[in-house]
Amino acid sequence: MLNSQKPYLKSPKKQPSPLVRKISLDIKDASLKPVLDEFNQLISTSPQNMRIPFRDEMERFLVMFLDFIKNKSAKIDWDKVSSPSPNNILHYCQINQNNTSNNHLLNKLAVLKLNGGLGTTMCCKGPKSAIEVKDGLTFLDLTVQQIEYQNKTHKANIPLLLMNSFNTDKETARILKKYSDSSVEIRTFNQSRYPRIRKDGFLPLARSFDADSSCWYPPGHGNLYECLNRQGLLDELLSQGKEYIFIANVDNLGAKVDINILSHVIDNKIPFLMEVTEKTKADIKGGTPYEHNGMLGLLEACQVDKENLNDFMSVKKFKYFNTNNIWINLKILKQKTSAESIKCDLIVNEKIHENTGEKIIQLETACGSAISSFEKSKVLVVPRERFLPVKNCSDLFIIRSDLFDIKNGELIPNPARMFKTIPTVKLGPYFKNFFDYSRRFISSPRILELDHLIVSGNVTFGPDVTLKGTVVIIAPEGCQIDIPHGSILDSTIVTGNLRLLEN
Repeated sequence: MLNSQKPYLKSPKKQPSPLVRKISLDIKDASLKPVLDEFNQLISTSPQNMRIPFRDEMERFLVMFLDFIKNKSAKIDWDKVSSPSPNNILHYCQINQNNTSNNHLLNKLAVLKLNGGLGTTMCCKGPKSAIEVKDGLTFLDLTVQQIEYQNKTHKANIPLLLMNSFNTDKETARILKKYSDSSVEIRTFNQSRYPRIRKDGFLPLARSFDADSSCWYPPGHGNLYECLNRQGLLDELLSQGKEYIFIANVDNLGAKVDINILSHVIDNKIPFLMEVTEKTKADIKGGTPYEHNGMLGLLEACQVDKENLNDFMSVKKFKYFNTNNIWINLKILKQKTSAESIKCDLIVNEKIHENTGEKIIQLETACGSAISSFEKSKVLVVPRERFLPVKNCSDLFIIRSDLFDIKNGELIPNPARMFKTIPTVKLGPYFKNFFDYSRRFISSPRILELDHLIVSGNVTFGPDVTLKGTVVIIAPEGCQIDIPHGSILDSTIVTGNLRLLEN
């Protein structure tokens, strides 16, 4: 395993910070001078051996901040927004599916998984990639197994890159020791650490370099392009003969290397390919590809005015949403990052500070929005099987069920299910916590014939339970329902109080 993070450089003594001189040239509003003064004070608190990289990082943040100040009232011209034209849309069923003779192309590929997130939505501490999702295997275990299989079967050398955040880096380094004997070359690098700013006054929460972690945030996965280039990984991959990189969220269990897609982007010289899939009711707020003034772009719900939100969520206007599975030509990526010509749309994420209740702002970018910076980019409509994320315990319920098996790190749909659609599952607050969820399901129910499941209240499931059709289980306040061992619930509603008492 190779960790590709670069050591910080030492700063010459008494070197003045050019921060104010560089940024103030673009600032006309005198009220922002206290913001710059605050950032220079923040930089002065960093250790000497970290002064230059920290100053550079704060400069990059302030460039983003200045863009926010200049354009915070700018709005997209909704009348010029449309779904992608047919010549920019490819369909998976139409690309060549017989590419087994092209397996040698796998040596031109690197895989990058976005590993900066924590398991907080499932009330877990540490990297989300460390959560056990099926058969005792974690997201990271399955990722490594997939690439091991590809490399061994096709005599390839696909490296795995993990983009960590300051939240996940230390624990990920500890976890990666378990793969020391793996044939997969694993490299890690960190995305930037940017300061949260107060909504009132725009001053940073952090008052010092080593301020509490709640004062900082990772600025979204759009940050990866800059980090890949600045930390030398782009040059390293190109020197090893890699030509394309496949990027995906580490929690998307459907995001596997596909030789058919790789062959297509290489044969057709596509510089940037975004995988999309058809919307369902659960996806209507997901980022969607669009065209604006003849260019492809990525539109997120938070970028849409309230009066246009229904139009944005309409399946009639926008049929597809972004899976965040992305294929990029590395040579072109290097050219564009070196020229600083990759522009990712700014996402203003307003939040409430978890400790103080103060209103704060995080300025973020999404990697998919870089599609507008690549000429001749395309979107590819893929089957739903390539988008199997686990965002909460309802998703986990589906993955752990008999709908899927695991083979060589890949989720394989159970052919015994009559329909390819995935059941709609909504588990209530009692199941939000990963550990509570695991305690309430002694074993995963059989759901091959399930269409819809709603569970609300204090409910537990015994072993060997089968769910079919539409099942609704509601335990009112103060009640508990224990679904007995071996139960078969077929299109039924269970409510009230049902306790199983031990003798």
